[in-house]
Amino acid sequence: MTDAATERPTQPPGNDAGRAGVLRAELVKQLRVERKITSPAVEAAFLAVRREHFLPAGTPLETAYGYDNSVVTKRDEGGTALSSVSAAYIQARMLEQADLRPGMRVLEIGSGGLNAALIAEIVGDQGHVVTVDIDPDVTARAAKLLDEAGYSRVRVLVADADDGVPNEEAFDAIIVTVGAWDVSPSWLRQLAPDGALVLPLVMNGVTRTVGLRRDGDHLVSTSIEVAGFVPMQGIGRHDERLLAVAGPDGKKVTLRFDTGAPEGPAELDGVLATGPVESWSGVLFPPATSWADLYLWLAWYLPGFCRLVAEDGSVLSTQRGWYPFGGVRGSGLAVFVTRPAPDGEGVEFGARAYGRDGERAAAALVEQIRAWDRDGRSVDEPSLSYWPHGSDQTQVPADAAAMSKTHGIVTISWPSKG
Repeated sequence: MTDAATERPTQPPGNDAGRAGVLRAELVKQLRVERKITSPAVEAAFLAVRREHFLPAGTPLETAYGYDNSVVTKRDEGGTALSSVSAAYIQARMLEQADLRPGMRVLEIGSGGLNAALIAEIVGDQGHVVTVDIDPDVTARAAKLLDEAGYSRVRVLVADADDGVPNEEAFDAIIVTVGAWDVSPSWLRQLAPDGALVLPLVMNGVTRTVGLRRDGDHLVSTSIEVAGFVPMQGIGRHDERLLAVAGPDGKKVTLRFDTGAPEGPAELDGVLATGPVESWSGVLFPPATSWADLYLWLAWYLPGFCRLVAEDGSVLSTQRGWYPFGGVRGSGLAVFVTRPAPDGEGVEFGARAYGRDGERAAAALVEQIRAWDRDGRSVDEPSLSYWPHGSDQTQVPADAAAMSKTHGIVTISWPSKG
């Protein structure tokens, strides 16, 4: 924490201020226990910054200081979230991933005010913090709240960060707080040679917050965290392809493809009218345990991977044990499902499939579940690398899978169990 704490307005007197302080301390304790906060600097910042100040009026203190509560601050006319304050655990984790130090120059892409205040606490008066957003409503709100909280030294700009930030030297860290489908060349140009880039990287519709450092002409991951963010707008925006299929009763299921959408979508006409057929993998998973790595594995390796949104009353919504992702093969759609394992051992993973090629689609999904169990389960987190255009991609490891982006490729490697 810096001397700037003395410049901030004091908290208003009353029970709410005292209760906020108690909740703030409890949140920090939980973040430390869960290993989301691991450094004294991030702990001090979380104890210093009043989260409730940066949230919409009327937000309950229990929500403001919840471990995994994100709060939307702006929606479009259709109700889609355009800006939000991220959950405390992911804010803490991203700050740790960035490895911030006093005196650093830091760029935040995606403004809200709260995260910039936390960064300002860590880098101190000798540091330099810039936060940018493409939406002037968002930056106006962030600037006002930062100024009121005593962080007027944070530079708040309206800009499309994909174009870079004018009149700024290289940054020691760049923290992106919106879902990024690609790494902008401008970010690499403005990142110091030994700087850290932390961003929620979208990979075939699945997002992971990745800490990256340079390794010669490319970037390699130092840490990976499960998270979700509102998508980037502007030049870096990437729209999914949506394909709606209807069941016999007319109720729809929408398939969301980041990449790999069917070239002939007509093949899926009537797909929900045939089936279902089920196929089980024999892979068991213990209760109350995350299978986030399996989700990431399927996004990388399952052909026709897609996410699903089922209309109420549709064929899928009336079935039990299904999860909103799966894969398309020909005229078949397979959905990831679970069923209770014997003797309370948790659940078994499998596929429920529809359409003329349902068995083929189910077999592909089950094959990848078994591949993950064999090669990706119970190992250290995978390694991600970003290879911008112009880098020597002949050096990509032979065992790595590659995913094409606009300005380069992303690769993933899973450590060997041996």
